[in-house]
Amino acid sequence: MKLLHIGFSNTVSMDKVVAIISPESAAAKRMRDLSRDNNSLIDCTMGRKVRSMILTDTNYIFLSAMRPEALLLRLGRDVRNDDADIEKEDE
Repeated sequence: MKLLHIGFSNTVSMDKVVAIISPESAAAKRMRDLSRDNNSLIDCTMGRKVRSMILTDTNYIFLSAMRPEALLLRLGRDVRNDDADIEKEDE
């Protein structure tokens, strides 16, 4: 079992990670509130600003102070800047 370090000595099983998202959208905020109500929210920020949400296949949500791009690099996944691709398409 491989573990993903999400900051402050906290880890998540890489096999369980479904998505890593930015917490600013309204949908992400709703998911965070629902998860808090269901007692399935795990805050791993140590009081810092939430920069990413890690969604798992067991319906737990982990809050991390690390940026989604940094976590994706640790997962070994290709990180692309989709905003740059959209700007190129508009030209």
